[in-house]
Amino acid sequence: MTEQTEQPKEESSTFVRPPKQKNWKAVAIRAAIVAIITALVCIFLFRPMIINGESMMPTYSSTGFTFAFLPYFKIYQPQRKQIVILKHAGFNTFLLKRVIALPGDLIEIRKGVVYLNGAPFSEPYVKNECDWNYSCHEVPKGKLFVLGDNRSMPMNQHMGGIIDQSRLAGVPLW
Repeated sequence: MTEQTEQPKEESSTFVRPPKQKNWKAVAIRAAIVAIITALVCIFLFRPMIINGESMMPTYSSTGFTFAFLPYFKIYQPQRKQIVILKHAGFNTFLLKRVIALPGDLIEIRKGVVYLNGAPFSEPYVKNECDWNYSCHEVPKGKLFVLGDNRSMPMNQHMGGIIDQSRLAGVPLW
C-alpha cells in the first residue's frame, strides 16, 4: 500500500475593512482651519483685486483680476516705472498706477511729454498721445508722482499726480 500524502491547502484570507464612518467634527475643524488660513492670507499677503477702469490701458485691460502682494513696500522701496496699487482716499477702492517720479525728482509734462529732472522720460508703455501740461514741481519727501498708462483721457479726469507714499497698498502679481 502506498501512502498518499495530501498537499496542504493554502488558506486564503482576505481582510475586509469595515465601512469608515465620517467624523463630522474632524471635517468641520479642518474646514474651519482652512477658512481661517485663507482669510489671513487674503487679508495680510495676497488680496484679490478686480480691475475696472481704463487708466492703465493697454498694459492692463479695462476689466480683469489680479492679486495684490500687500507686504511688498514693507520690504522694498518704490521704483520708477513700477506699477503699484494705491489706496483711494475716502473709498473702499484701490487704484492701479505707475510710479513716474520719486522724492526729490523734478517732474514736468509739456504737450504730453513727461520730463524727469529736465530730460524726456522714456515711456514705451504709453501708446496714446495726449496734450497734457503740468508745470515743473519737485516731488516732496514722502511723496511719489504717479500716472496711468492711458493718457488719451483729459488730465482732469485722470487720478494721478503727487501722492503720499503711505497710500501704497502693494503691487499686482501679474
